[in-house]
Order: sequence, then C-alpha cells, then structure tokens
Amino acid sequence: MLTPRVSDVTGIIDKIAPFAYAEEWDNVGLQVGDAAAPVKRIMVALDAGRDPVEAAVSAGCQLLLTHHPLIFTPLKKIVIDDPVGSLIFLAVRHDLAILSLHTNYDIAPGGMNFLLAERLGVSSHKPLKAVGREELVKLSVFVPEGYEEQVLESLFRFSGVIGKYNDCSFRTCGIGTFRPLEGARPFTGKIGSRESVSENRIEVLLCKEDINAALNVMKKAHPYEEPAFDIYPLLNKGNRLGLGRIGELPEPTTLAEFAADVKQRLGARNLRFVGEPGRIVRKVALCGGSGAGLLQEAHWQGADLLITGDVKYHEARSAEALGLSLIDAGHFATERPMIREFTGRLDEELRNRGFTAEIIPYEGEREPFSFI
Repeated sequence: MLTPRVSDVTGIIDKIAPFAYAEEWDNVGLQVGDAAAPVKRIMVALDAGRDPVEAAVSAGCQLLLTHHPLIFTPLKKIVIDDPVGSLIFLAVRHDLAILSLHTNYDIAPGGMNFLLAERLGVSSHKPLKAVGREELVKLSVFVPEGYEEQVLESLFRFSGVIGKYNDCSFRTCGIGTFRPLEGARPFTGKIGSRESVSENRIEVLLCKEDINAALNVMKKAHPYEEPAFDIYPLLNKGNRLGLGRIGELPEPTTLAEFAADVKQRLGARNLRFVGEPGRIVRKVALCGGSGAGLLQEAHWQGADLLITGDVKYHEARSAEALGLSLIDAGHFATERPMIREFTGRLDEELRNRGFTAEIIPYEGEREPFSFI
C-alpha cells in the first residue's frame, strides 16, 4: 500500500464531489498547505475552527478535511492576531494542510443532502432544486488479448453508474494493425514491419470531467507505448444534480411525531417547527445547513414539510402562508452526519486506489449555541 499525497486526496475528493459543482460564491479545495506533501493521517471535521485545527495538530495529522472552508472571502492580510490568520500560521508551522469541500459536496450525488435523507429515513429521494446533470462520454480503447482486466480495473475507478450497477463495460474482439516507425518502442513487433494483433475494443461510460484522470491511469495500465482510443460525446442523461432532496416517508406520520424523530436521529439539542402538530406528513423536502431559500421550490413540488436550519422569522411566516410545514433542526445538527459517513467513504476510496492512511473523525465539535 502506498502513502498518498495531499494532491492524491484532493483528486479523490474531486471524484466524489467535483469542485466544479461548487457555487460561484464558495471557496473549496486546498486552503492551506503543500499539495505534494505525503499524508499518513487525516482528520475529518465540519468546521476549520481552532478546536479542530488544534486537534489535528495534536493527533499528528498532515491533512484536515472540513466541510466549511477556512477561507470564505479573499484575505487582504495574514497576521497572527487575526482569527483566520492565526489558524493559517498554526497549520503552516505544523505542516498541516487544510482542504474543504462545501457546496460541491452538498450538490454531488451521494453527498451531504443524500446522507441527511438517508439518516432521516426519507426514501425514493431526488434533488429538490435541479442545477444540471452530469455530462457523459464514452471511452473506447483497444487492448491486446490478455491485458483487458488490468486496463478495465484502472478505468472502473472512474466509470459511471448505470441505474444501480457499476463497473459496467463492453468488449468486442478484432484484429489491430500497426507499423512501428523509427524511434518507436513497440510492445510487440519490429521497426518497419506491419504487425497484426488480436485485440479487444473496451468501452466504458465516464463523466466528462473525469476524462483526463481516466486517460492518465489507463495509459499507465496499458501495455502499448501509444494506446489507441476514442472519446464520444453522448446525449444520455447523467445523474441529476441539485440542491437539497425530496422524497417520501415509509409511512405517513404527524408533524409532531416526525419532529421528535428528527431530533432523535440527528442528536439535535434543540428543534423548532412551524405548522399544526397533528398535520399528516408524507412528502418531505430537506436541505442541510441553511436551506430556507428552497421554501418555494419545496411547495411547488408538493412537499408537506421542509427540514433545514438557520430559519429566520419571516421565512417561517412565508412557510405558514404557503401551508408548508417547517422543521428547523439547526445548521450544525443537519450537517454533522457527514463527518463519520465521509470518513468511511474516503477510507474506502483510498484503499481502492492502493493507498493507506489513518482517517480520524473529529468528535469534539459542539453546537455553538447554548439553550435555556
């Protein structure tokens, strides 16, 4: 097993939740540190505050992976008596890189809001507000007999999912011809002599943004000096991308009963709701963090309830006017599930690529509010 570098972890995260999905106002990716630095220990946290940074340093981590970015807006200065500046100095002194995935993870399939829906028992859920779809391409590569599996294994890291199936491919047999020219280093055959080789044409589905990474690993796994391949744009629709999720509860329940269940499932210290306690809830919309801006979208799609955090007074009044029930479980409680879930997923993705690193979920974060 290999020790990954910061750039390797960044590449894996870009596969899980492409940074291109992030909102324009957001600041995701590597915030502090050296992309080439080796990483033996990683800490995963919700915020890049003082407690998580100090905990990562104390634990001997080389990388702190957070949901909320350390740097949201451009810095005009970096000084040690500034809250953000002091954390940058602390991280740099202890060779700690800080990498953040925020709205890209909120939007990505299997990301923050997917995890929240699963945690709350919402089934058959899909994005609440669509922002686009993954753009798909097909990669076709010609491989000599006996080398199909090693090339496929390299590409399956990036191949798209078809329904509920992954590792999908197709191959056909044929004869390839080539003549090595002066200066070539042919895998088989002689310079100047035309060769005929039994080959397989392998086809896999890829997301467009993964093309370069997939080609790089494919060329390393391919026995030929110059692999022959084609890339085709497709009209097939990829995964729908969007903010929030909307789906159904397994059984109808009252607003009061479901609110109590949400509080328990999220471990929320406090929870508010808008609507008649006895109202029946079937269709549920949700958005972790601050998602009250999706009130109208939830109403248009026929939701009985929207679950989110950071709800303001006038947003609650708007929900009343729309006849939409509302649960405010807090920004912290609705996003905290990502810590353990993402820890497990990152560990799996690293191992699948032959890397090993210890990944530690930071359990020390607490709700910033106190309640009486």
